[in-house]
Parts: sequence; C-alpha cells; structure tokens
Amino acid sequence: MKRSQLFIILFSLGIMFSSQISALNANKFCASISGNPGEKERIVLISTEFGDIKIKLYNETPLHRDNFIKLAEKGFYNELLFHRVIKDFMIQGGDPDSKNATPGQMLGNGGPGYEIPAEFNPKLFHKKGALAAARESDQINPEKKSSGSQFYLVQGKVFDMQQLAAMEDRTNQTAKIEIVRSFIMKPENASYKIKIDSCQQAQNFDELQNVIKVIEEKTKDEYAKVDKFFYTDEQKKAYSTIGGTPHLDGAYTVFGEVVEGLDVIDKIAAVETGPNDRPVKDLKMTIKVLN
Repeated sequence: MKRSQLFIILFSLGIMFSSQISALNANKFCASISGNPGEKERIVLISTEFGDIKIKLYNETPLHRDNFIKLAEKGFYNELLFHRVIKDFMIQGGDPDSKNATPGQMLGNGGPGYEIPAEFNPKLFHKKGALAAARESDQINPEKKSSGSQFYLVQGKVFDMQQLAAMEDRTNQTAKIEIVRSFIMKPENASYKIKIDSCQQAQNFDELQNVIKVIEEKTKDEYAKVDKFFYTDEQKKAYSTIGGTPHLDGAYTVFGEVVEGLDVIDKIAAVETGPNDRPVKDLKMTIKVLN
C-alpha cells in the first residue's frame, strides 16, 4: 500500500485514531532497566495436564519478577485457568475469577487489586516462549501498567524479513501520522482540519491527498527528528526462526522466558476454544517457585 493511500484510509476513519498502534513503538522511549548482575536467576514451574513449563524470570524486570514469585509462593495461581487461548498468538492466564468459574463465564477482568508499573526493556522481546504481563488497553491505561496477576506465554508464528520490514514501516508511518494529527489539531491550523473534513464528506480523495501532501511538507522537519523504529538483529533472528509476536514489542512488559516446555505451549494453543477464546475444556495450572 502506498504511503499516501495509507494516510487517506486512516484519515477517513477519523483524525483521532487509536493510540494502540502507536504503543508498538514505545520501546524507543523507555529506559533500559538493569537488574543486579549478582542476583541469582529465579526459576518457576507451571504445571498443566499437557506437561510442565519451566520459566526463568528476568532480573532486568525486578518489579514483575518479585510480584510473580510472591503470588506463586502464596499459591495464588493454583487451580486458575488458562482462560484465553489463541493459536499462533499466545495463551493467557492468571485471572483469580477463573477459579471455579462456571462454563461460559466471561473471564479476563480479575486481578489481585493492584497494577505494576511498566518495565520496558528493548532487549526483552516477544519471541516464542516469552512470558509477559497482560494489561488494560491504552485508552484507559496510557501508562501501560501491567495487571497484578494476569500473564501470557507467547506462541506466535515465524515471520520473514519482508514481513518484519513491513512492520517497521507501519510503525514509522504511525509516528508520522501522529505528527500530522498533532499539527492539524492545533487551533492555528484549524483550516486544514476543515479542509480534510470537507474532502471526506464529499469523498473527494484527490483533493484530500493534496491537502495531506501540504501538511506532510510542513511537518517533515519534525518527523526527521524522530528516532526511527527498527528491529535489532537479535529480534530479526528470533522472529524469523522460532517466531513470536513482534507487533507487541514495547507495548507489554516481557519479564521472563521458557527454558523447557515450548511444546506444552503448542499443545495448549491447539485446544478447542469457544466464545472469548476460552478453552471449551477447563485447563488448570499450578505454579511453584523452584529457586
């Protein structure tokens, strides 16, 4: 899709587009969080009817690590369900409301009553087997704070280099669109918004494209200052071999990775699901801290 066409489509959907997409580029704004190199590596074990999943927790995300250990040691997760399963994407659990949940009950809104500040680290990403924290959407959670208990394990899929390049381009286009949107919403530039609204109402897309080109020209210097988003060599290697969910990078905190039991994720991801991606047959977990 050509760049100008992309703008037209997004503007036709409304100037105030969702901030969820822009969250994908959040990793470049987040400072790396370094753990203590001398700290021991903490290992947890998730047991299911399909087998065990051994996970190491990252010292680089101490708030999430310590919280997960605290809940596991209290037995918080025992008998909870993997309540949301999407093949080629992820498996999610940790909702306390899932314990003894009735068939068909809506799940996914429960928690321990608190959230955890985001701990984004560009070195920690959504490769297959990544452990990450679920959270509320950007609209009600602009700080991207994590759920106090809900988590997901990435299954994902393999991407080729062309697909990864397209994702990079979309992310950078999103940054440009945000700059254009901010320009239009300034009171002194209200005439441009009026022109855009008029073109949309008349479905005059040729004129709309001309207006956008003018705005792009006026904002090109600001866009040139933006750090462009690119996947690292490590990310590209992982996403093109074992796979993952690259579009989630920088939007959700990754705080661990599977060291044994990737096949168990595949088995769980293959189960039959019903409404809201809940497995038809309840799939319970227990979690214990190994060290």
